[in-house]
Amino acid sequence: MAPAAQGYWGRSTSTIDWCEENYVVSFYIAEFWNTISNLIMILPPIYGAIQAFRDGLEFRYICSFLGLAVVGVGSWCFHMTLQFKMQLMDELPMIYSTCVFIYCLFECFKQENKIGLFPIALLSIFSISVSVLYLLWKEPIFHQVMYGTLVACLVIRAIYIVTWVYPWLRPLCYTSLGIFLLGFVLWNMDNFYCGTLRYARNNLPPVVGAVTQFHAWWHIFTGLGSYLHILLSMQIRTTYLKYRPKVKFLCGVWPTLHIEPQKTS
Repeated sequence: MAPAAQGYWGRSTSTIDWCEENYVVSFYIAEFWNTISNLIMILPPIYGAIQAFRDGLEFRYICSFLGLAVVGVGSWCFHMTLQFKMQLMDELPMIYSTCVFIYCLFECFKQENKIGLFPIALLSIFSISVSVLYLLWKEPIFHQVMYGTLVACLVIRAIYIVTWVYPWLRPLCYTSLGIFLLGFVLWNMDNFYCGTLRYARNNLPPVVGAVTQFHAWWHIFTGLGSYLHILLSMQIRTTYLKYRPKVKFLCGVWPTLHIEPQKTS
């Protein structure tokens, strides 16, 4: 772990202090790179939510994009302050937003605008139970296991759909999964090799050393992977409803999904 340096937000009260050294870049931001890397989980999902609303998509997909943006905002606040209340703003929305992802993917072959009350109730009970237990226990590993369980459910469901239902969506599915897994690998490296990474940063120019902030890369890759997963979920759903989804690239770089209002015959 990084040394417990103090800055604008005072002594850290969070149960986790990541490998990035505290208050090195800015007196006002505890973990600078871990903070600004959350922009990828804030700006693109907000644009995605606006586009989903314009295209008249079901509210669940607006919630998916906004849920990812809330995770980004919460993570920004957590890494900026290293305060426990802000940590909860990061970690609990990870559970809630992933539950929304699960609902979308498991309810994708149902009638349009039909609300599945049973899965909503089940996911709500799970979310509330995890929240209460985590608030009482305050054990990060418990949160990580619960989040990993939800992600595993998503992965299994997505692979099933692209294997047996829409195999032409395999590239998008596996790209999303591969990018997310790359972020997970870097997250683990940041945890297990913190001492080595900090030593390297101390002996490298600041700009080069910033590249070794693997937790920041975790934000970037999991943010992109989650965003692509939402696009996959939307494409599965709109294809089932016989709409014509089209992938377009914003500024020729960033993928977005646009839905034409006409249905195929």
